[in-house]
Amino acid sequence: MIVAVGADHAGFPMKERVIQAIEAAGHEILDRGAYEILPADDYPDYARAVGEAIVAGNAERGVLVCGSGVGVAIAACKIPSVRAAMTHDTFSARQGVEDDDMNVIALGARVIGAELAAEIVRAFLSAEFSGAERHVRRSRKIDAIETDARAGAFDMDQQGGEDDG
Repeated sequence: MIVAVGADHAGFPMKERVIQAIEAAGHEILDRGAYEILPADDYPDYARAVGEAIVAGNAERGVLVCGSGVGVAIAACKIPSVRAAMTHDTFSARQGVEDDDMNVIALGARVIGAELAAEIVRAFLSAEFSGAERHVRRSRKIDAIETDARAGAFDMDQQGGEDDG
């Protein structure tokens, strides 16, 4: 499997350990940056780069690292077809794939250590979507929300929001 990896300046120190864990599990890396620590690096740029790799079919899964994991998860979830979650334990990493068809994990380098991150990555990459009827049903409902959003269902001007006058 090809795994896209991205990290901002806060996540950069953990990125190499994450890459080692992915390669040790027999997967290929698509490195989407950062390639050095630059304080001006912003996490949405790397979330976008990893998400674009998944949407384009250049990677099947993604791993993002920032300071808390929150920012990259929020940014990645804005990309259609990306199902990202901040994951700081192996149960959530596995269950997120098996039950929710998650394809991106977000890790917080200031929250967890590098060895736990490696364990989480291994759990994430070894998991497969269960295909159980209830999980498929829920996944379709998530897809419907995304389809509605693409069609503008949540745009205020589509909903008859407050007018300016």
